[in-house]
Amino acid sequence: MKNYAHSTRLLVAIDCIIFGFDGEELKLLLIKRRFEPEKGKWSLMGGFVNEEEDLEVGAERILHELTGLHNIYVEQLQTFGKVDRDPVERTLSVVFFALINIHNHDEESVKSHSACWISLKQMPKLIFDHEKMVQIALERLRYKAALHPIGFELLPEQFTIPQLQKLYEAIYDLKLDRRNFSRKILSTGLLLDTGEKNANSATKKAVLYRLNKEKYESNFNNFWYFMPVTT
Repeated sequence: MKNYAHSTRLLVAIDCIIFGFDGEELKLLLIKRRFEPEKGKWSLMGGFVNEEEDLEVGAERILHELTGLHNIYVEQLQTFGKVDRDPVERTLSVVFFALINIHNHDEESVKSHSACWISLKQMPKLIFDHEKMVQIALERLRYKAALHPIGFELLPEQFTIPQLQKLYEAIYDLKLDRRNFSRKILSTGLLLDTGEKNANSATKKAVLYRLNKEKYESNFNNFWYFMPVTT
């Protein structure tokens, strides 16, 4: 096999930022690192790209290993490549972020990787440049969730409008006006009334909705303007 002249050895890694929502808070799925350097410290889930593996396939593999899930929302964020970002060897990291229903993941897979869900507001110190990765991913999530309906990826199949409002409040860390939010969400036509009510509602039983998946998928890239765009 011929090599390029003057080529330099570089390792390519994938790091995955996994967001979940527990009904109250936005959370990250983090692992305790099992090897040096930084053994025992908190880290994003990641791994090296296999020789004959596309980046997207590698990200899906890593996400499946940790969550047990397939066909989840995943998006490439950016590449981190500072010379000294990894103290062992020159390593580029291609970062992806994923949104999952926190109640659907495989708990045994999570335990086997010494991973757990941690509130974004209580995020511990992370290794290398992982904190910067999370910061940029949160900015991207806030931008995309304002314009596109990706927030629904974090919800169970059936949900109430108050639950949906709590999700957006968690993403943006602010309180929203109930009537304005409800009016805006219902005007999109993305919600289908299930005809059922949430018996566990703290007040009167709230209507349970589900996502109109056909409209969601066919109009995903439309600009819906759920929230003011933040930067």
